[in-house]
Amino acid sequence: MTHLTRLTLSHNKLTSIPPNIADLENLQIEELPSSISSLSKLRILNVGMNRLNVLPRGFGSFKSLEILDLTYNNLNERSLPGNFFFIDTMRALYLGDNDFEMLPGDVMNLRNLQILVLRDNDLLTIPKEIGHLTNLKELHIQGNRLTILPPEIGQLDLIGNKQILRLEYNPWLPSIQAIVVIGATVF
Repeated sequence: MTHLTRLTLSHNKLTSIPPNIADLENLQIEELPSSISSLSKLRILNVGMNRLNVLPRGFGSFKSLEILDLTYNNLNERSLPGNFFFIDTMRALYLGDNDFEMLPGDVMNLRNLQILVLRDNDLLTIPKEIGHLTNLKELHIQGNRLTILPPEIGQLDLIGNKQILRLEYNPWLPSIQAIVVIGATVF
């Protein structure tokens, strides 16, 4: 599939398609069709390692999408359509290795989100609305340009054996040893 430019599966007698059909990674795709969000049963979409710099209007209209991998593209906060953060079925969102300087506060609408990967972007801030993501078990914000974390990050249950909070390689953030997370407070 390294040279695939169009995939049409209509008007056939297929009873199944391979589960990794949505792994459209490393294909140098520059844009996605707006019709992609009409795939109402799609649960996993991996378009990582491409050349996406904008997502089509209506991209947030997926009905069943649970895992979205957009890593290693050319995306930033202006690349996302207005309804992007309204995919209420989303459990894992991978936005690492892009060009985000900020994350819109609308991220709070992803109430079922358990994994949020924002590593290796150009993030300067994390919105306080992140505190609304009460189901979050993994937050990867390492390798950015963060200078401060919002106190609301302390409302998240990210301490424990099955939780992950990655903060390292933020050269402007006080040393990780100086950051103490106690209950709902981040110092």
